Amino acid sequence: MSEEKGNTPDDLQTLAQKQQTKEAREKKNLSDRMSKIKHKIMILSGKGGVGKSTVAANIAVALALEGKEIGLLDTDFHGPSIPTLLNLEGKRPGSEENAITPVIFSEGLKVMSIGFLLENRDDAVIWRGPLKMGVIKQLLSEVAWGNLDYMIIDFPPGTGDEPLSVAQLINGIDGAIIVTTPQDLSLNDVRKCINFCRQLNVPVLGVIENMSGLVCPHCKEVINVFKTGGGEKMAAQMGVPFLGSIPIEPQIVEASDSGKPFVYHYGNTEAAKAFAAVVRPIMQMDGPAAPETKQAVSEEEEKKGMKKIAIPIVDGHLSAHFGHCEEFAIFDVDLENKKIIGQERVIPPPHEPGLLPRWLGEKNVNVIIAGGMGTRAQQLFTERGIAVSIGAPADDPEKLITAYMNHSLELGSNICDH
Repeated sequence: MSEEKGNTPDDLQTLAQKQQTKEAREKKNLSDRMSKIKHKIMILSGKGGVGKSTVAANIAVALALEGKEIGLLDTDFHGPSIPTLLNLEGKRPGSEENAITPVIFSEGLKVMSIGFLLENRDDAVIWRGPLKMGVIKQLLSEVAWGNLDYMIIDFPPGTGDEPLSVAQLINGIDGAIIVTTPQDLSLNDVRKCINFCRQLNVPVLGVIENMSGLVCPHCKEVINVFKTGGGEKMAAQMGVPFLGSIPIEPQIVEASDSGKPFVYHYGNTEAAKAFAAVVRPIMQMDGPAAPETKQAVSEEEEKKGMKKIAIPIVDGHLSAHFGHCEEFAIFDVDLENKKIIGQERVIPPPHEPGLLPRWLGEKNVNVIIAGGMGTRAQQLFTERGIAVSIGAPADDPEKLITAYMNHSLELGSNICDH
């Protein structure tokens, strides 16, 4: 009797051993990657259309603006919107040492989405559960996330394969933030999300009520288009924290469609302030902020009136819009004797959210003379101890410095207060 073709028992044993070795390697890679990430936060919603991805993207950007190292993972395979929200469509991840490198949105924010891997943005992804599980495992274990303070994970609506896979793959998830709108239909689905988290032992960090009232741009009266307060009431009933309400702002739609981070470009709006309030308890997870170790000038130099002043330049004159400058003129000045000690011209890095305040802080600048500057940028400079003079004319830099030292610098209005 001839031996039938096929795998022998020894072959099957070898295949099983190889599979075990592969699984052990994948598990180790996953553990190694995740061990470098301090906090992992899931962003969930019970139903679609509540602005969950917009909330996830703006939370990630807001944390990056605070100087944190952030990873933003988009696991919505059927409708990945993070690339659009951050104006990253068409970008492709790289590779290094058998690992995938995420797309860099700005210093401090790394992004990964299935949208970066599609040949055509309109391609339909038709996957069943096991395939989704495998891809999520790859995105967690084979992407070179590096050392992160927070990983923000955006999911499709509901409690399906994607959040279940992440909850099973990652040990020590810090918790989930659940996004809702005020209507009863959305709130009912949020209760299911909360119960889903409890069954998987994932802490619920809190509920965010999005689209909570429209602020009239004319009279500033709040119009409750979808009712209001339902999210807070429901959170109290379910015994979970309520993180805050985010009103409807027309600029959110504009920012989302154009790929501009709302919390950076519209920092003085009520919605941006609401996002800042939401981020505050998340920041507390990482402990108190470390004090700045660098000082713009020494105490002795401060007593002598020494300052380092930066002026954004375009075509040799002060740039009316801070973010449009070609270079910076940085002056070392002696205010006591009203003298310029030295100066240099430097090319700035790409103008990405939060990067210039950090970059100029590292160059020990402690005063900026500018024409126009957004409110959020001003806040970031102030937080770094850098004073900002807004509304300066588009004059020669040395003329501006001389006027500043003589207390005769005339300042007008802020032409780009956004």
